Amino acid sequence: MSHSINLNTDLLRLEVDDSGVATVWIDDPSAAVNTISRKTLDGFSEVLGRLEQIPSLAGVVFISAKDASFIVGADLHMLQRLDSTAAVRRVSRRAHRLHWRVQNLNMPTVAAIEGACMGGGLELTLGCDYRLASTHNDTKLALPEVNLGLLPGGGGTQYLPRLIGLQQALTLMLTGKNTYPRKALNIGLVDALIHPPGLYEAGKRAVRQIANGNVSIDRSPPSFTEQLLESNFLSRRLVYRQARRRAESRTNGHYPAPPRIVDAVQTGMERGLEWGLDAEMRHFGELASTDESNALVQLFFGRQEGKDNPHASLARPVRTVGILGAGQMGGGIVEVTAANGIDVVLKDQSLDRAARGKKQVWAAMNRKKEKGIVNQFERDRVAERVVPTDTYHRMDHCDVVIEAVPESLELKQEVLSAIEDKVSDEAILATNTSSIPITKIADGIEAPDRLIGMHYFSPVGDVPLVELVTTEHTADDTLATAYDLALTQGKTVIVVDDGPGFYTTRILSLYLNEALLLLEEGADVPTVDRMMTDYGFPMGPFELLDFVGMDVAGKITEVMAPHFPLDDVDISDSAQRLADVNLLGQKTNIGFYHYGPAENGTGKDRKDFNEDIYRNLGQTSRTTPPKEIVQDRLALMMVNEAVRCLQDGILHSPRDGDVGAVFGLGFPPYLGGPFRYLDQNGPAAVARRMRDLAYQYGSRFAPADQIVEHEENGTQFHEAS
Repeated sequence: MSHSINLNTDLLRLEVDDSGVATVWIDDPSAAVNTISRKTLDGFSEVLGRLEQIPSLAGVVFISAKDASFIVGADLHMLQRLDSTAAVRRVSRRAHRLHWRVQNLNMPTVAAIEGACMGGGLELTLGCDYRLASTHNDTKLALPEVNLGLLPGGGGTQYLPRLIGLQQALTLMLTGKNTYPRKALNIGLVDALIHPPGLYEAGKRAVRQIANGNVSIDRSPPSFTEQLLESNFLSRRLVYRQARRRAESRTNGHYPAPPRIVDAVQTGMERGLEWGLDAEMRHFGELASTDESNALVQLFFGRQEGKDNPHASLARPVRTVGILGAGQMGGGIVEVTAANGIDVVLKDQSLDRAARGKKQVWAAMNRKKEKGIVNQFERDRVAERVVPTDTYHRMDHCDVVIEAVPESLELKQEVLSAIEDKVSDEAILATNTSSIPITKIADGIEAPDRLIGMHYFSPVGDVPLVELVTTEHTADDTLATAYDLALTQGKTVIVVDDGPGFYTTRILSLYLNEALLLLEEGADVPTVDRMMTDYGFPMGPFELLDFVGMDVAGKITEVMAPHFPLDDVDISDSAQRLADVNLLGQKTNIGFYHYGPAENGTGKDRKDFNEDIYRNLGQTSRTTPPKEIVQDRLALMMVNEAVRCLQDGILHSPRDGDVGAVFGLGFPPYLGGPFRYLDQNGPAAVARRMRDLAYQYGSRFAPADQIVEHEENGTQFHEAS
């Protein structure tokens, strides 16, 4: 039996059982997940005050009452509302004080973790004597603040290195990556693992055992190499230097948080805990007011908004999805569908090809098993959800069918028409096309109201975006059901109206076209690629063309070219010319670069530059414009076209434009997306730069009408949305 102790907060519940074990239940009744807010800090302060006053407690368990979710991090809205650097620092200092109080309770403290334990949630557990983690599939631990332009502000930069070692801690904080239960145990981030049903009882048992001296907290000692590098001041300097160098290499200096993370850690390790906590607090306040952090936080909010289906009440249940086409794209869609609990029927022209698609799913899940993300049972269960077939008849019970065949209007119409007769009248048909207007594809079926575009991005398992494309005929329940399916697949969703290239391919096509025009003017391929990765894109435009495939790029140009005024836009034919001589890129192992098998056994790695590319295009001499010119020509071409998509009604909001560009195309996140870039730099300043480019390189750079409107009115895109 246990009895509750009355508290003034409704975010936490305090119970004490007959054996003297206290439980702090964390449960925000107004939200689906727990966050660290001012009210949460108030609640913890009150709970700790009660625990400090209750005599003879055996110990305390901190646990979430949410289903498979611990604490997902700080309430970012709270941070956004703070009006000064000093106010942000006070929040950090308060979190430090609460951490100290947890550490100094005169009783054993156990954190029982299941689900997401992120940011401030993980920092809370670092104050406990013992951390117990559930092996639930959703359990993951991380300090992801760096991805928001911040650093851990609740003591993480100080207590994590002291717990798991300097190198492991710096890696977690500088990448923000998730750590899953098995690895968390291996590196000492948690002390034990338990199956989900037994988590709470195991937490209370751990308290009693620690109190009775029946369990010792035995963490694995660091490896010899770790001890060697972390044992003295001189060798630790090497660790700090390497961490800074790696962070600079990943971010090209665009993100201010990584060097401050290293500085806070170094200060604490070399000068002492109090100095380190002070450095963390100061840096946390400074970072919260930077343009980069504001852009990244707004992106986070935009992505969260995309997780709410505005038509959820109209969505129909989806138990089985049919996929037409077992190639790379189809296989990727199968993986994210089956991995999220939905049965899949996978059809290709032969049973052998369909079976290879299923094997692709098993291989992807096996890689996750090897990383400790899933266990063997879950790997096999996901693969068994996939049924390969070579006939449409096996798909008659599918609730949604997604075609993922090659980019051909006639082929897409053919397969969708064939499946339309085999499935129920309520089944939704989706087409995964990157450029062909959905209205044209709908001409090949009898019920265009049940057709929607579901534009996935390659590799499907890694790129978070799905672009849903509606026509004037698409029914509301079709959109609602496709939206729900994409969310179930773990995707970030934007909804756009139909048109050639929709939103993402339309802005990408002009970006790549501009790169090809630079090539034709004499720019050097590797130099341009390096300039754009320096700018913040994940890969340069020519490497991206190799990844997409020169044949696909040529077809996209064919679809898009008629829709751009030839007086304004020069359309390059270089991609098609290279495709005609079979320089397709990765799929033929040669394009702008040579390719070979990847070292990790999946995909292909870029090797050396293909020196013959200039000869193939009939060019020899190379003169690359200055970096600022190249970067502005490419990035502003994408920005300008994004605004035109908003003007044309393809985009529904600047938020969707930012989310789509960043999470679908890799537009530099620190800039916040095309519209956030315009707002932060000022529409007037960007318009002036575009006019300069238009004077030098042609009218295609003339600023879009809405940029001019905001320039004249002194307004911003996100203010007006």
